[in-house]
Amino acid sequence: MVYIALPDEEVRRLSFYLAMEEYVARRLNTADDCFFMWQVRPTVIFGRNQLIEAEVNLEFCRKNGIETYRRKSGGGCVYADMSNVMFSYITRDEEVNFTFNRYINMIALTLCKLGIEAGSSGRNDILIDGKKVSGNAFYHIPGHSIVHGTMLYDTCMENMVGSITPSDEKLVSKGVKSVRQHIALLKDYVDISLDEFKAFVRRNLCDREVMLNADDIAEIEEIEREYLTDEFIYGNNPRYSLVRKGRIDGVGEMEVRMEVKNRVIKAINIVGDFFLVGDLDSQLLKRLKGVELTRESLEKALPERLDDVVRNLSRNEFIELIIDN
Repeated sequence: MVYIALPDEEVRRLSFYLAMEEYVARRLNTADDCFFMWQVRPTVIFGRNQLIEAEVNLEFCRKNGIETYRRKSGGGCVYADMSNVMFSYITRDEEVNFTFNRYINMIALTLCKLGIEAGSSGRNDILIDGKKVSGNAFYHIPGHSIVHGTMLYDTCMENMVGSITPSDEKLVSKGVKSVRQHIALLKDYVDISLDEFKAFVRRNLCDREVMLNADDIAEIEEIEREYLTDEFIYGNNPRYSLVRKGRIDGVGEMEVRMEVKNRVIKAINIVGDFFLVGDLDSQLLKRLKGVELTRESLEKALPERLDDVVRNLSRNEFIELIIDN
């Protein structure tokens, strides 16, 4: 596997590293899988299908200098800072589920080589002693799959909790105690520094390096522009007349927002922390516009397999959510 290196140690905005993943996938001509690590100043990153106002405590972030960005992969909110490290993995394999599971196992095995008993949660986490040490997400572009995730070496727990929960001091304090019981920090399991850990991961996973140059960086910054637009960050979330929401095992939180007139779906959007493996708009949403909101009509309009669009989602589960919830 190739390690993609930058020519300097400048700490950049999180949006730059997301754009760097795309650049590697779309324009860097290598047949090998690619990997790189990065760190950011205090930042919240939320999923492609999430509503920022529902998931991020924007007031707390502003008061505490925490940056906020949207990514193109699904999943939930993540807090990152210079005390933990982010991983990016880019492969030509287009079978997203297979790629994702391979990546999770690869990282868990790397931790095991350090003497840490790590395993996967079955959805998107890596666990130590049943506690989350790494959360991961993925998305697909033509010709490539991209997987990225966190690795908690250490972190500011107050910022992690406060940035996605009410900023009342007592609630944050209570939240820190609760969250701390469910997450693992690598510093508690290894006798090496974060820099030593990063060096170990790189040696273990990669056998050669590609160094980006000034021209590469300029192209990455051009791709980055999209991530910094209000349209991408905040999205278009008009009011809908009917909202159905719930949690589906193995899928995640789903909130279906519909504009319905005379029992016919005129507009529809889906938000949540689920993972996309296909094109939500063309493969699912467009099929439902103009469809009567009945079980029979939905069954006729929807494809047999929805897990080609949303990871682990069945057609029946989706219809149950819309009709019965």
